[in-house]
Amino acid sequence: MKKTSALAVLEFADIPAGVWAVDAILKKAPIAFVRAGTVTRGRYLVLFGGSTASTSESLQEALATCGGAIIDHTFLPDIHDALFDAVFGAKRKSNGGALLIIETETAASILRSVEAALKGTPVELVEVRLSDLGLAGKGMALLAGTLHDINDAADLAASGIRTGAPPRGFSHRIIAAPHDVVDRDITAATRFEDAPLLELDGEIA
Repeated sequence: MKKTSALAVLEFADIPAGVWAVDAILKKAPIAFVRAGTVTRGRYLVLFGGSTASTSESLQEALATCGGAIIDHTFLPDIHDALFDAVFGAKRKSNGGALLIIETETAASILRSVEAALKGTPVELVEVRLSDLGLAGKGMALLAGTLHDINDAADLAASGIRTGAPPRGFSHRIIAAPHDVVDRDITAATRFEDAPLLELDGEIA
């Protein structure tokens, strides 16, 4: 799909309000794309993008008219290319090194967190997931890089969670030297239903 300079995310607790907001967003300014639908925990997730001005204008319209139904929101006026691609399903293989695993309370907050990490360090984004099946409304991301960069990325990710409104829960772990199986296979399929059965050389009796 075509990339845009800005991306906005809205999470609604109320599905009718979410659909109503999409209509308001489309009528307010000439945005370039919108993607919307139900996610886990009965929430309604809306992503849209376009020029910085049009995306901001439409976001403000949604906040002003149905802010009471919004759980969380994020506006990224100059979204990192890797994050933009990951939002729409792109995944990368880890090239080794340390691994950072991040979990947040909402999809919007994982984007704030990862954006801060990517723009402040040379780490690579392996995957980001937004409130999909199995996450119960949460966001999750995997990043890889040198241990020094990953430590810095974790600090920036934690600070990124506090930007925007409102602050959301944040949990992370750093694996300094991932086991080969984790680096190669576990990070390649974080959804249980997609994960292969990995037969290892451990004891069976």
